[in-house]
Amino acid sequence: MRTVPNKFPALIIEGDLDKRALGIYDASNGVGAHEVIIDSPHHYKGVDSLSEKEVECILHSYRSRSLDLRKDKRFKYILIFKNVGAEAGASLEHGHSQLIALPMVPKNVKDEVKGARRFYEYRERCIFCDMVAYEEENGKERVVLENDNFIAFCPLSSRFSFETWIIPKQHVQDFAQIQDVHLNDLAKILKETLLRLKNVLGEHPYNYIIHTSPVNTDAHFSYHWHIEIMPKLTRVAGFEWGSGFYVVFTPPEVAAKCLREVSIG
Repeated sequence: MRTVPNKFPALIIEGDLDKRALGIYDASNGVGAHEVIIDSPHHYKGVDSLSEKEVECILHSYRSRSLDLRKDKRFKYILIFKNVGAEAGASLEHGHSQLIALPMVPKNVKDEVKGARRFYEYRERCIFCDMVAYEEENGKERVVLENDNFIAFCPLSSRFSFETWIIPKQHVQDFAQIQDVHLNDLAKILKETLLRLKNVLGEHPYNYIIHTSPVNTDAHFSYHWHIEIMPKLTRVAGFEWGSGFYVVFTPPEVAAKCLREVSIG
């Protein structure tokens, strides 16, 4: 695998942020970093077709690039994501992920971090740890698979059919804090989850995003990093954009059952 600068970057590393006002609006220069992680030399191999060691190598690259880029104090969030298929935003067929270092914490991330903090201040517990415990203790009907360190499940309030989350069982707020001994377990569960999705849905477009804590800023320990996998089986349209509600055609319990029972041999 290789990590290279994006040929058409959304943000560039040179220059100053130069925050300024435009009337009631805020503006700044497009300062940041935009890299492409090329999964393997095999053009037609997705993550589900790679060996566990190859997937572990990709995850190791995510971590090492995140740790390196946060040394630049201008950067406040390291966004790591994969787009697969044109409908999911991929412009290249060859398997790859992207990493964008942002000079501010995105609104979606800020809202999620604040929500986790409010939950902790009210109940003195991590909301994500509670989600894991709930799935483990209530018949595991939404659990797809698990190992010693990670669990994959279809969340109760899914936004997309067959949406699947992978969460570490141990509370860790920052993806880059993952230990070497846990990387292999993550590689195993990520590869198998994607393979199960492929065997149920066929070749389908999807995104996965690593949700992790902000960097170089005040980040509350109540946050819990995780991966969200979102198949693109239907289009997000006016109702979803206008209301913030999502119509899901496959209940998460049904999706998880299909994913558990599908053959991966």
